Amino acid sequence: MKNLKLFTKIFLYTFLVMLFVTVMAHVFLYVLAPQMTVSTNRFVEGAIIESAVNTGILIKSAIGKALPVSLLCCAIISAGCSLLFSRAMTRPIKQIAETTEKMEKLDKAAICVVHTKDEIGELAARVNKLYASLLSTIENLEEEKQNVREAERSKIDFLRAASHELKTPLTVILSSADLLRRSAAPEQEAYIDNIQAESRRMRSLVEDMLTLFRAQKSAGTLPDTTADVSETAVTAALRFEPVAFEAGHLLEYDIAPGLSARGDGARLGQALAVLLDNAVKYAAPGTPIQLDAVRQGSRAVLTVTNRGEDIPADKLPHIFDRFYRADEARTDGSSFGLGLAIAKAIVDAHRGTIRCESGGGVTRFIISLPLAAGKQERGTDHV
Repeated sequence: MKNLKLFTKIFLYTFLVMLFVTVMAHVFLYVLAPQMTVSTNRFVEGAIIESAVNTGILIKSAIGKALPVSLLCCAIISAGCSLLFSRAMTRPIKQIAETTEKMEKLDKAAICVVHTKDEIGELAARVNKLYASLLSTIENLEEEKQNVREAERSKIDFLRAASHELKTPLTVILSSADLLRRSAAPEQEAYIDNIQAESRRMRSLVEDMLTLFRAQKSAGTLPDTTADVSETAVTAALRFEPVAFEAGHLLEYDIAPGLSARGDGARLGQALAVLLDNAVKYAAPGTPIQLDAVRQGSRAVLTVTNRGEDIPADKLPHIFDRFYRADEARTDGSSFGLGLAIAKAIVDAHRGTIRCESGGGVTRFIISLPLAAGKQERGTDHV
C-alpha cells in the first residue's frame, strides 16, 4: 500500500497552528506585561513611578531570558499533541485503506473495523455494505455462469448423441430409396427424388454438426505436429478454383512460402474451405475472389476476400454463431448456418483468431495463426 500523506498534512497543520498560537502568546506577554505594570503605578507618587519603570524593565528582561526555554517546551508539547491528534484522525482512514486493498483482491474476510460514530465511521459502514453487495453479486454471477455452462454442455451432449444416432437411419433411408427407385413407377419417381434430396440434406447437417463438435472437443488438445499452412492454402485454392470458375468467378491467390503452424493441416484446410465456399456463394456475379497468406511478425495471416453485398454491421458479431444466417433471403436452403461456426471452432482449437470485415462492397475473412516454433521472424505482431 502506498504511504498515506494525510497524516503528515494533519500533523504539520496542527503543529504549526499550535506553535503560532504559542509564539503570539509569548509576544503579547513580552510586549504588554511591562506596560501593564507601568500603567498600574502611574497614579502613585513619583518615587513609586520610577520604581515601576525599573520593575517593567526587569520583567521584560526576565521574560526575554525565559523565552527560548518556554518556546522550546511549548514546541515539544505542541508536537506531542499534534502527533496524538494526527494519529487519532488518520488511524481509521488507514484501516479503511488497508481493508479496501484486501477487498480489491476479493478477500471475503475483509471488513472495515471502525467504531467511531462520526463521518468516518459512516464511511466504513457504507464500504462494508457495498463490498457485501459486490460479493453477493459475484457469487450470483458465478452460479449463473455455471448453470449456463452446464446447460450448454448438456445441449452439446444431446446434439452430439442425436447426430450419431441419426447417421445410421439416414443411411438406411438413402439406401432404401435407391432400391425403391429400381422398381418404382414413373409417377413415383418424383416422391423418391424428394426423399433422397431431404435425406442428403439431413445427412449434410448431421455431418456438419459432428464436425463442429469434434472441432470444439479438440480445443486445447492440438496434435504435436506442424502443419504447412502455405501448402494447405495452395491445396484449398486449387480445390476451389474450378468451383469458383463454374460460378462465374476467378479465384486469385498469393501464398507466401514457408508458413507453418502447430496443429492439424487437414482441419485448417477445412476452415479455409468454409471461407472459400462462403465467398463463392456470396460474391457479386463476375467479380474475382482473392486468397492471401502472408507472414506478419510471429503470425501467419490468411485472408479470403470477395466483392458483393455488405454484411450489416449489427449482424457481424453473430456470423460465427451456430445456426446463424445473416440474410435468409440469400440462402438456398442447403445452408444451416454451421460453416462459419465450424471454421471458428477449428481456428480457436489452433489458438488463432478469426474475424470478418465488411464494408464498401468488400467482405474479408481473416484468420491469424501463431507460427510454429523456429518459423518466426522478428517484427510487429498483427492480428
